[in-house]
Amino acid sequence: MSRAKGNLAEVLACGFLYDKGYTIIEQNFYSRFGEIDIIALKKEVLHFVEVKSANDYESAIQNITPRKLSRLIKTGYVYLKKNGLNVDFMYDAVIVTPQKTWHVENITL
Repeated sequence: MSRAKGNLAEVLACGFLYDKGYTIIEQNFYSRFGEIDIIALKKEVLHFVEVKSANDYESAIQNITPRKLSRLIKTGYVYLKKNGLNVDFMYDAVIVTPQKTWHVENITL
């Protein structure tokens, strides 16, 4: 996927989350382990969000590999420590396809 398509998917994901009542805290947070696409807050819970886009849901969700998930989790802990936060949090995915956008909460289960 091109960077332009990835950027568009992230913009759409931010709008989608905003419409669902989330406050976007930060985008594209980097650590030595990887990147978190979106960090959002809703009802005092911090959400670390991975955005994936493809032509269909199955192709997009399969791109969240165990390695990618591990990097996302490590980067989330870096963010919490760097900002001195002791809050409830979870790891989510927003899947963007030409037909629909899905929000998958708590992808670490």
